Amino acid sequence: MIFVILPLMYLAGLIGLNVPASAPLFQLLTPLNLVASLILLLLFHTDFRLSFWAYCIVAFTVGFLVEVAGVHTGVIFGEYAYGKALGFKIAEVPLVIGTNWLMLSYLCGSVINRLSLPLLAKVLLAAGLMTLLDFVIEPIAIRLDFWQWQAGAIPLQNYLAWYGISALLFFLFYKLPFRKENSLAPLLLVLQFLFFGLNSLIHAFN
Repeated sequence: MIFVILPLMYLAGLIGLNVPASAPLFQLLTPLNLVASLILLLLFHTDFRLSFWAYCIVAFTVGFLVEVAGVHTGVIFGEYAYGKALGFKIAEVPLVIGTNWLMLSYLCGSVINRLSLPLLAKVLLAAGLMTLLDFVIEPIAIRLDFWQWQAGAIPLQNYLAWYGISALLFFLFYKLPFRKENSLAPLLLVLQFLFFGLNSLIHAFN
């Protein structure tokens, strides 16, 4: 049932954000969508030992704190600021951004873990996949007022930082002893790429 509901949920978001009358409402629902996606993902996790929860706490906290540092210094990702679409903020950063780092790192880490590769190769590939997803997210995130870049263009620095920070998280992800298999992860990762990619495509033709 979830494998049907989840694509429908993302399809509804895709349509809702691109219909002028409903776009403001669906923008407000964006944080809820993120949290709901993470909850559904965790329902398919199979190993809730302490090391897994440790990863969740670290990924959420690191993701949120690097964004706080990034927003206030411009040193990490470049000069940018968050809009209103992602909801409640602490220190000018939406709290849900920690959820985003956790979910995306879990998705990419779980999918790459299906490959029979050495640890370092998995870390580098997973970081590349997560950075590629950020590359797809960035243009539409600007249009939806998730965040805005001060210079108007997305700096290369942003992608280098995403790669480096996510690589550190993936090293921890693969080193900690918990099962990484999740049957929902491939579908949710594909939906993330499709949702943001199709939004950009629609916007390009408008």
